[in-house]
Amino acid sequence: MDSKGRVSVPASFRRVLESADENWTDGLNPELVIVYGDHRRHFLECYTLAAINEVDDKIDALPRGSMERRMLQTLFHGQSFPTTVDETGRLVLPAKLRRKIDLDAEAFFIGAGDTFQIWKPETYEVEELARTEEWLNELPPEVDPLVFLDGVKGD
Repeated sequence: MDSKGRVSVPASFRRVLESADENWTDGLNPELVIVYGDHRRHFLECYTLAAINEVDDKIDALPRGSMERRMLQTLFHGQSFPTTVDETGRLVLPAKLRRKIDLDAEAFFIGAGDTFQIWKPETYEVEELARTEEWLNELPPEVDPLVFLDGVKGD
């Protein structure tokens, strides 16, 4: 990350953003929405336009006036930042978002289909890798985690 809060988005992630932005054409900057969430979230989650629209549709399907709908609207609409990738392939992260995850010099990206996360590398190692290790340690030693993919639709 540079002194202006710009981070380079990996090229493969930019291609996903472009393909999921119905308004994108060659020469335009792809749009995305960064969800920064509540105090428990120590990363930024970047949604393609198609992905955030899918979330919005599901929120809109909840009963109007329900607590769940109001809370999810707050988490996804009130705690998000619509933006674009600039012509050099970078995102400008406002100071508020950088402070939220204590991002100062280096950003760690992790992709997950139509979203990707931005972490402070040390936080990722402490929180997410520890959670993964804990989950793996709870499995019997003979269980390969790939077994959980058996029977998933798309086989």
